[in-house]
Amino acid sequence: MYLQYAAQKAKFGVKHESLLTFYTHSFSVLNILIFSTFGNTMIIYLVRTDPKLNTPMYFFLHNLSFSDIVYTSVTIPKMLSVFLTEVKTISKTGCFLQMYFFLSTGVTGRALLTVMAFDRYVAICNPLRYMTIMTKKLCIVLIFASWGFGAYIVMPVTIWATQLPYCGPNIVRHMFCDHSSVVSLACVDTTRNGIFSLTNALIAILSTFLLILISYVCIGKAMRKMSTAQQLKVAATCVSHLTVVCISYISASFVYISYRVARFDPDVRIVIAVLYSVLTPLLNPIIYSLRNKELQDAMKRAFCRCTLASKNNRKTVPSVA
Repeated sequence: MYLQYAAQKAKFGVKHESLLTFYTHSFSVLNILIFSTFGNTMIIYLVRTDPKLNTPMYFFLHNLSFSDIVYTSVTIPKMLSVFLTEVKTISKTGCFLQMYFFLSTGVTGRALLTVMAFDRYVAICNPLRYMTIMTKKLCIVLIFASWGFGAYIVMPVTIWATQLPYCGPNIVRHMFCDHSSVVSLACVDTTRNGIFSLTNALIAILSTFLLILISYVCIGKAMRKMSTAQQLKVAATCVSHLTVVCISYISASFVYISYRVARFDPDVRIVIAVLYSVLTPLLNPIIYSLRNKELQDAMKRAFCRCTLASKNNRKTVPSVA
C-alpha cells in the first residue's frame, strides 16, 4: 500500500521554498518524537528508581507514559521514513499491525486515565481507607484490565478490515494506516464496517469518559464539605490529570468529527490526525512535570545522584613528588 505523501513530495519538489517547508515540518516532527520519548522515559525512570514515587498514582502514570511511547513509536518513525526517504510503501501486514497497535494503545491510554481518576476518587473521598482499597493486587488488576480493554475492543474492527478485498491502486490518503482511510480503499460497500467501527470507538471513548466524569462528580461533592485550604490542595492534585483528560478527549472528538463531516478538507483532516497522534503524548509528561511537585523533587534527586556518581567515578591522577 502506498502512502499518499509519496505523491505530495513530488509537488514539493517543484519549488525550493516548498521543499524547505517540507523538510522543516519533518524536522519538527522528529524533534517532537525525541522530546516525547525522552519525557515519558524520564517519568518511567523516576517512578522505577525513586522510592518516594512508589504509590498507585505514579504506578498508573508509569504505565501511561509507556503506552504513549508505544503510541508514537508505531506511527511516527514510518511517517518520517515516508517524508525523508524514497521508500513510500508499507506491506499489507505491516499496515494492519500499525493500525491495530495505534488504535489499541490509544484506547489503553484512555483506560489508564480512567483508572487514574478512580485512584484520585479513592484518595480524596476515602483517604483513611486508601491503602486498604488501592492494594498492589488491585493496581495490577486495573493495569491488566486497561491494557486488555485496549487490545480487545479494537481487535474485531481490525480483523474485519483485513478480510475486505482491496483491488488497487491502494494509495492511503493519510500519513499512516488510519482505519477509515484504509477501509475506504475496499472494493465493496463498507457501510456496515464503518458503523461497527464507529460503535466500538464510541464505546471506548464514551465509557471511559463517563467513568472519569462520575469520579470527578464524586470528588466535587466531597470538596463541598472541605475547607478552602483543603479544596485548594485537592485541586492541585487533580489539575494535571484533568488537563491531560481534556486535551485527550477534545482532540479525539475533533478527529472523529472530521471523519463524519463529508465536506471536511482531507488535507486538514490529515493535519488534525497527525497533531493528535504527535502532540498528546508530548504534552502528557510536560503537564505532569510542570504541575507535580513530587515529580520535580524526584528529578532533582535523580540529578543529584547522577552528579555524585560522576564525581565518585572521576579518576584522580596522583601527583609526582
